[in-house]
Amino acid sequence: QVQLVESGGGLVQSGGSLRLSCAAEGTIFGISAMGWYRQAPGKQRELVASITGGGTTIYADSVKGRFAISRDSFKSTNLQMNSLKPEDTAVYYCNADGVWTVSGSRDNYWGQGTQVTVSS
Repeated sequence: QVQLVESGGGLVQSGGSLRLSCAAEGTIFGISAMGWYRQAPGKQRELVASITGGGTTIYADSVKGRFAISRDSFKSTNLQMNSLKPEDTAVYYCNADGVWTVSGSRDNYWGQGTQVTVSS
């Protein structure tokens, strides 16, 4: 079975930085794209950033120039968050899409979520 293990959330003051990490565990042969989503209280989950195996990245307009997504390996991704603002406060979820396992199918998986709180 595939699990996404996240780490790095926490409390930081406005203007500070945090780094989120996510590693996929299990027998995995490939992952098409990995990304980070966030959900603030009372709001819908939204894409923050994603990166394909070829290194193509997508960012939400609200985080461009402040956040940077990277992949250490085909099974792990990091999100460097700089110049954090109170409006970045949310639960951040790691996502892996097109995960190729022994089942032969390509599925989508979510992490359990990690809280990021930015104080003003």
